[in-house]
Amino acid sequence: MSGSLLFQAIVFLAGAIICVSLAKRFGLSSVIGYLLAGVLIGPYVLGFIGEEGEDILHFAEFGVVVMLFLIGLEIEPKNFWNMRKSILGMGGIQVALTVGLTYILFAFLGYQWQVSLAIGMAVALSSTAIALQTIKEKGLMNTTFGSSAFSILLFQDIIVIFMIGALPLLSNSEEKAGSTDTHSTATLIENLPIGFQTLAIILSVVLIVLAGRFVVVPILRKVAKTGVRELLIAAAFLIVFGISYVMEFVGLSPALGAFLGGVVLSTSEFKHELESTLEPFKNLLLGLFFMAVGASINFVVIANSPLTIGVILLAIIAIKALVLFITGRIFKLKIDQNVLLTFSLAQVGEFAFVLLSFAFQLNILEQEQMDMMLVVTAVSMSLTPILALVNERFILPKVGTKESIKRPMDHIAKSQKVILVGFGHFGSTVGRFLRSHGVEATILDFDSNRVDFLRKMGFEVYYGDATREDLLESAGIAEAKLLICATNKVSVAKAITKIVKEKYPNVELLVRTKNRYDAYELLNLDVKNIYRETLDTSLALASDALNKLGFRKYTLNRQVQNFIKYDEASLRRLATEPNRDDNYIFKARKELEQQEKLLEDDFKRGIVAYDNHWDSEYIRKQLGKSNES
Repeated sequence: MSGSLLFQAIVFLAGAIICVSLAKRFGLSSVIGYLLAGVLIGPYVLGFIGEEGEDILHFAEFGVVVMLFLIGLEIEPKNFWNMRKSILGMGGIQVALTVGLTYILFAFLGYQWQVSLAIGMAVALSSTAIALQTIKEKGLMNTTFGSSAFSILLFQDIIVIFMIGALPLLSNSEEKAGSTDTHSTATLIENLPIGFQTLAIILSVVLIVLAGRFVVVPILRKVAKTGVRELLIAAAFLIVFGISYVMEFVGLSPALGAFLGGVVLSTSEFKHELESTLEPFKNLLLGLFFMAVGASINFVVIANSPLTIGVILLAIIAIKALVLFITGRIFKLKIDQNVLLTFSLAQVGEFAFVLLSFAFQLNILEQEQMDMMLVVTAVSMSLTPILALVNERFILPKVGTKESIKRPMDHIAKSQKVILVGFGHFGSTVGRFLRSHGVEATILDFDSNRVDFLRKMGFEVYYGDATREDLLESAGIAEAKLLICATNKVSVAKAITKIVKEKYPNVELLVRTKNRYDAYELLNLDVKNIYRETLDTSLALASDALNKLGFRKYTLNRQVQNFIKYDEASLRRLATEPNRDDNYIFKARKELEQQEKLLEDDFKRGIVAYDNHWDSEYIRKQLGKSNES
């Protein structure tokens, strides 16, 4: 029964649901939940998954491929080219230093130089899956840390191609001759001269670019014309599978090929459709990947050599952390961003499984050496979310405090009447509008690089985590009249709200929210002034649409105000209801019916229908009539 595909599916899904739910319940990353689920259902705990766990891991790596395809879709070629310096610079320094220091470590431990170099190459690669999933989950992709981490990870995904090509050079001729089972890993460029290998790589990239432009997009257009959504889903998977197969057949990284395919298609009209189609599958496959990593941890190997594995694991994490910190300093990352980078990429990544297995097939590594490094790789990946949590809870607050103290806090002591938290696109618009009317605000933001840039642009922006009471005090909250929370993270808004409501009740809160459900949470915390991102913009669009259909602008402006008034009242009435149960759905439907009826009655009663104030079209008609008479 345990070998049944359905049984395995039930085990994986049940493990994911239970463990990820528990992880989120305790405020942990979903990655920790997936890894824990893998450990529990693996062969060394509950034993639901046996030796087939390695095969599942290879299948689950497709989640990494899909993820990189979607990341490629988000990056236009122009932006990719603009990142070339950080990709080559940060990525090159990180890989070179990590390979060198790891080589020295294992040579010191008595390993042959070929073994030391092969392990060094594997160790230099961080986990794209874990790092990017965590970065996106915490909304840090657009920070300096997020872009730096992405640059390093992308370089690693590119350099793995050359590492795979270099591994056969580390195997002596006798070992190559004795290895007869390597045909399964043979690729198109494996036996070509170096010059032809380079040419094959260039031609492969050109082929992907041309296919994306002149083959894939026309096919997608024809599929879209059928109106059958499942065909578009099939086409999306065909693209990813096809690109990955071509790259793997040539001997390159399928993940890199998928990324390039995504970049090529990022300017097509199908960009958002492909994103929305593949996103659910990506998350599911990544979850399966993390669980497979957890299940692959060989506790027998750990039990046999716990001290050796522990020392090597700590040494590797320390080496990678040191190199990452040095790389960040070279590229002048601020201390908080650099610490985030250091803790996020200090693990060994999923491509190490590929390199280590290939090195074993080439007889570079012995069985014992490979088993040990596979365990070190899996455990380091499992420790990453825990290290990130320790960093977030204990290290970063202290580092952040020091960094904020270094900044000119005497200027903050001016204590403006308005404190503005978050200075992204939304917050900067608010800040500019206030300043244009002579109202200065004390602006707080948690991205120190963005703070420095905005200060050069003339804004008084200060670094710091606004959920810390000491920072709010130094920003002058005791004397402030208003605190505007312009961040898009409801968790930050809730934390700030609790502090202000408890300690500074005289300060009025104005809070941005993404949607109706975030607004419910803040309403239940007694926040009076809530501003939903989508409300005003969607009503402005609807108003313009009706105006183009012949409705008067003034009439529409009045109706927009009525709509907001009725919707805000409805929002407050529904805030205490659970958002997903049947009672909420019933009451929400009644509220919608009542709201539409009130708007219709307003129009029919003539409160708005015959109100011609400031209606330029009506005034022009009346003036025309008077001129005629």
